[in-house]
Amino acid sequence: MKIIKRILYSILALVMLLCALILICAFNPSLTERIAEKVAQETEAQGEAAQTQSAGTDNLESISVQTGNGGYVPPAQESVASPESVRDKNGYEPVREDGEQVADEEAESIQEELGTGESGEEFTFDTEFYPYYGMLGRDMRTLYRQIYANALELITSFTPAVTVTADEVRDVFEAVYNDHPELFWLETSYSCKYLQSGQCIELTLRYNKAANDLEESKRQFEAAANQILTEAEALSDDAEKERYVHDALIEKVDYHAGTDMNQSAYSALIEGRSVCAGYARAFQYLMMELGIPCYYCTGYSGENHAWNIVKLEDDYYNVDVTWDDTNPATSDYFNKTDADYAQTHMRTGLSVNLPACNGEKYRRGGVGSTVWDEIETDGDSAGQEDILNAETEDIINDNPQKPLEWTGNDAEKELEADLEEAGITEDDVMETLEEYYADCLEQMKKVGSGMQQFTNVIPKDLWDTIEQEYSSGKYEEGYVDEALKELNMDHFAIQLQTVRLSGKYYRLYHNVSTWADEE
Repeated sequence: MKIIKRILYSILALVMLLCALILICAFNPSLTERIAEKVAQETEAQGEAAQTQSAGTDNLESISVQTGNGGYVPPAQESVASPESVRDKNGYEPVREDGEQVADEEAESIQEELGTGESGEEFTFDTEFYPYYGMLGRDMRTLYRQIYANALELITSFTPAVTVTADEVRDVFEAVYNDHPELFWLETSYSCKYLQSGQCIELTLRYNKAANDLEESKRQFEAAANQILTEAEALSDDAEKERYVHDALIEKVDYHAGTDMNQSAYSALIEGRSVCAGYARAFQYLMMELGIPCYYCTGYSGENHAWNIVKLEDDYYNVDVTWDDTNPATSDYFNKTDADYAQTHMRTGLSVNLPACNGEKYRRGGVGSTVWDEIETDGDSAGQEDILNAETEDIINDNPQKPLEWTGNDAEKELEADLEEAGITEDDVMETLEEYYADCLEQMKKVGSGMQQFTNVIPKDLWDTIEQEYSSGKYEEGYVDEALKELNMDHFAIQLQTVRLSGKYYRLYHNVSTWADEE
């Protein structure tokens, strides 16, 4: 009986508590709104969790939120600086907000009269290509799509479709800007009107002069991009396409701090003059058009600076096209790891959340090492054409991005050929390792410093020995050290590729780059 009474008393107490809560809410509508908002947030969170579990079935876009920093460990800022040779090649302008606090009365008027503009609900974004979108929570992604859609339509001012603070708006705007180099008419600054609570109630975008005739600007932009894309698309793999785009931009663009719209890809592709931001956004745009994930990375290099992160296969690499655009052009900052960049580049802002760059397969070696990727030579080279036109089975080391590895004598099928078939004479053939080294030394001295090429011919039987020399590094003592002295150079990089002339003879192509320390 006592247990039943306790149960009845508990029920009565709950009823009285509910009645009291109803009366309080009736006389305090704001409390009712807060409770309703809390319930809605909880319901939305539960719904989002349910969507996460079903992602990959009927959901077109991932809704997982990227947390952490993708494994990137930033170096100490005081240890980061631009090398002397590229000290003035910066110029990135961080996103800037012009904020203004407004009274509640003005806020109500703004919200009634302005409207949200385009919602962007129709857009989805693959986070492999749009990583900054993946860094945002659900409400912030809604604003991201809204900003993107309004920028497409050149709508200037609108109210956020979700409740966000001014600080959150800055992150979202930076995400949109960093993900979309095709919005070349969007400026890096915007304005935000907000309440005392920090809630943004009006967002105003700014556009550069390309927006004055946007259709014509787009036509010119796409035509300039297609000049590079057409050639790149004809190449066989992503690594070759990446290298082509890198070199094409260096050929097309000059660094110039005073260029209009220099934070945009437009300045690089149309004007042919830009700063680091323009180089990086043009590289990002072209790579994305080729279907290769490429990210706009911002940070510090003694000054504000921008570069790229590119994904090749399953690994990520840093690329700084701006710093490679020197005289002569280099690949010193092409396909590097975070460790390679530790003394010169430090990510800041949302970029710290981009994936860590630890790729090795396509990584360029350090200064003074042999580099096993293609080095561009001045002008059209018959040697390069021979390599490109050679049948695959005639190329001995058909992947120059892979270091030479000593594998011993292989069981290649012998082809019956003689000197006449190979198109050479006995005098062309370096019969011994000593003759080969002497010939390389003389040719390096003859072609001079910078980015050069020379070739020689060896008998097939000598290839195994030469391969061992390059694999062990002995070739440096064999001819490179003496050549650097003669040329008064301090550093070098060599790419070696070998083409079969016949069953008995190989032609070796040496792409060589030499340079001196800055005084």
